[in-house]
Amino acid sequence: MFRKVDDFLESYGYLTEGTGKIFAKLTDENLSQSIADGHRTLGHLAWHIVTTVPEMMNRTKLGPSAVDHESTPPRSAPEIADAYKKVSGELVEAVKAKWKDETLLETDDMYGAQWPRGKSLAALVSHEVHHVGQMTVLLRQAGETVPGLYGPAKEEWAQFGMETPPY
Repeated sequence: MFRKVDDFLESYGYLTEGTGKIFAKLTDENLSQSIADGHRTLGHLAWHIVTTVPEMMNRTKLGPSAVDHESTPPRSAPEIADAYKKVSGELVEAVKAKWKDETLLETDDMYGAQWPRGKSLAALVSHEVHHVGQMTVLLRQAGETVPGLYGPAKEEWAQFGMETPPY
């Protein structure tokens, strides 16, 4: 749970930078990559990340509106990446303008339970990290290299003067 607005903004800034790097690897061709039939595709996962921002944060009365949370995924990778930049930027501006540290203790109805806003922000971050991790696997299956987000990716070890692990 976040207890300080600045802590959320720092964390979310780092997260959106990494998510942006993953979204930059999306192409119109690889949006249909899935782990198996009947599972979410890269395009659906990316759009789910985008639409979760307004879906969750509108429950906290922040009101991000750049994207309709009930909309269907676009078939254009650049359109998805642009929508992510818009909704995440809109969220940052809304938090800065409307919330103070004390606001993070106020509660909202989140899926039938009362959550402090700091918990809602933490859940949004965890949710995004989870799905970005799934996307890295699908990107590799689609033949893409992935950027390291929380440490070097396999292809990046040499940049740190280290030998790539054998596993």
